[in-house]
Amino acid sequence: MHNSITTTLNHITRLLSLLLLSSLAVKSFLGRWHILRTKISQLHNALALISSSPHFSQNQLLSSLLPNLLSCLQRLNALSQQCLDHTFNGGKLLMQSDLDMCSSSLSDLLHHLDLLIKSGVLHHSTALVLSHPGPNSHKDDLAFFLRDLFTRLQIGGPDFKKQALHSLVLLLQNDPKAAAVVATEGDLAYLIQLLDFTNTNHQDVVRELAALAISLLCAAGDSPRKIVFEEGGLGPLLRLIDTGSVVLRERAAMAVEMITSDPENAWAISAYGGVSILISSCESGHQSIQIPAVGAIRNISVIEDVRVSLAEEGAVPLLVSLISSGNHQIVSRAVDTIAVLSSSDRHLRDLVIRENCLQRLVQMVLKSSTPTCTLEHSLRAVLSLSSYDPVSRTLTSSTPFVMRLGELIKLGGTCSIQHSSASLIGSLLISESSKRAIGSCIGALVKLMESPKPVGLQEAAGKALVSLLSVRSNRRDLIEDDKSVTRLVKLLDPRNEAVAKEFPVMVACALRAGGGNVCRKRLVDAGAYVHLQSLAGMDVAGAKKAVQKFAGAGSKLKSIFSRTWRDY
Repeated sequence: MHNSITTTLNHITRLLSLLLLSSLAVKSFLGRWHILRTKISQLHNALALISSSPHFSQNQLLSSLLPNLLSCLQRLNALSQQCLDHTFNGGKLLMQSDLDMCSSSLSDLLHHLDLLIKSGVLHHSTALVLSHPGPNSHKDDLAFFLRDLFTRLQIGGPDFKKQALHSLVLLLQNDPKAAAVVATEGDLAYLIQLLDFTNTNHQDVVRELAALAISLLCAAGDSPRKIVFEEGGLGPLLRLIDTGSVVLRERAAMAVEMITSDPENAWAISAYGGVSILISSCESGHQSIQIPAVGAIRNISVIEDVRVSLAEEGAVPLLVSLISSGNHQIVSRAVDTIAVLSSSDRHLRDLVIRENCLQRLVQMVLKSSTPTCTLEHSLRAVLSLSSYDPVSRTLTSSTPFVMRLGELIKLGGTCSIQHSSASLIGSLLISESSKRAIGSCIGALVKLMESPKPVGLQEAAGKALVSLLSVRSNRRDLIEDDKSVTRLVKLLDPRNEAVAKEFPVMVACALRAGGGNVCRKRLVDAGAYVHLQSLAGMDVAGAKKAVQKFAGAGSKLKSIFSRTWRDY
């Protein structure tokens, strides 16, 4: 290969010198030859740089570039001989076309040679073989590897492209941290162009590898994902989802799911007609495509304008049907999307209810085998739908559902599950018998009030406690639970700044409002009354009213000590 490249380069250099002279002597099509002369001069300079590089003869890319360049120059030389006479008698349109084709070819070859020179690979003996960097490779070594790789991608033929893409995919799979370097050192715009690569024999392989590389980049972090989006990757990816093979659609859908995870990117889906494409993909029957497609729909459902499109395109019936798909990833994503849509506006909630989704959601809440993430989403969706009176009545009348809420709070699963369960208990008009039945979760609710996060958890737990404490037996159980009483008093302590005081005050009022003097004495002895007085002085909501309730029987202390539990 060494002798072949050197020989070809020498032929090209001699031919360039001849063409420079010929371009000055032509008499016809002077404007076109002026442009060609500039490109010939640039080629001469580029090849001079290449020939001075120590390892140019080892570079495989030159073995394909130089013969193409030689062929183009030979054709141009023949054309120059025809243009030496100002009385050109041939077909002028044909000559103009031939010169323009040569000019375009020279531009492409110049661009490729420029890429090769700027990559720096001609100055390294490793340019012959792609030396794959390991996870602990120095950043400079990785950067050089990537320059070499992307040079091969852009300049090389289909085989070079496949080899380079295989190497890129392997790098991203073995070292996800390399994605940040790929995003900055590599030409992602060109990588995205390969999604539309056309070559009869190699089209599918190149596109699939490019799609896989882009999906790995998008999954690796915010920065690579952002660059893929900014370089225009979303449109080509959506086209692949719409028209590609199953493998292409799967990989493109994975990338789109990752890109749309950033709300700043999600809005663009509508601009490319992506809503209908994603919905069609969910109807495809291929679960490997449905999983990321439903995930992308979940991501874009947070955008108000996109939600309108989702409703118009029939997304709600589709999502409800996917709950029965049997694939837990699809089910989880579908239910999550339904939860988002149900919490957004009345029209979408109506659509969800109209599709008889409530029964399926409740069934998932009741099943102990439901995966945690799906259970979280199901509870959120049910909570959003419960604002409708018919739904609220249906839930309230379901004793198994109410019992399950109490069980979920006691189990101490995720904060999200406990939060939604507490919110439902606090908002539903549960019967006294059901409140007694789930009274064993009161201690867990008091403990939840200690958690400053997530936002709203303390309020939800407080309201659930107020609801359950309307039953005498539940009040008695709480007062008899030393740990719960101690926790409640600590929650009332003004020095405990992790808790919004209106919620424990609300619980203390509920205890005192329905309780007797024994309840009052138990809380006073534990220190609650002192804290309530301090909170009243701080104008905490409800504190003054609570102080009044606790002080109401203050003049009859002796009778307080003589009362028994029959006062409840």
